[in-house]
Amino acid sequence: MVDWVDSGRMGRSAIALGSNLGDSLTTLENALKTLAQTPGIILQAVSSWYVTKAVGPPQPDYLNGCALLGVQMSPEALLETLLGIEAKFGRIRRDRWGPRTLDLDLLLFDDLILETPSLQIPHPRMSERAFVLVPLAEIASDWVEPVSGHAIAQLVQRVDCSGVHRL
Repeated sequence: MVDWVDSGRMGRSAIALGSNLGDSLTTLENALKTLAQTPGIILQAVSSWYVTKAVGPPQPDYLNGCALLGVQMSPEALLETLLGIEAKFGRIRRDRWGPRTLDLDLLLFDDLILETPSLQIPHPRMSERAFVLVPLAEIASDWVEPVSGHAIAQLVQRVDCSGVHRL
């Protein structure tokens, strides 16, 4: 695997952002500011925000979006950074698919396919989720998801987008 920091190489990453507890819009905007101020990360593009129905147990609707990052760190280091930002904004991991103040998911990293005990790239369920694909298609429609070989624009056409509405 390439050592992005030592090589000086800038990787390209896509992340999903979501929140359904507290002032979600402020939380998401502040999470983006935190990302933009993080050494080794350049915020390159941000989608619109979308109101989406929650997956899992009954809970409030989510506010979701996606961002493209230039990163000079490994995928594992990026994941640790994302988890640290979630914690900074009060994320407590209790129930799977439960409500949360902030959710940051690493979706794609260049054309990498990676599976470790703590990280899977591409994100294993991104191709099934309109709340990920709709905002991602807005900013990276031509990015090819490396497992399926399909562009994000093609993947978004295969899911029901009726529960995803621009804020």
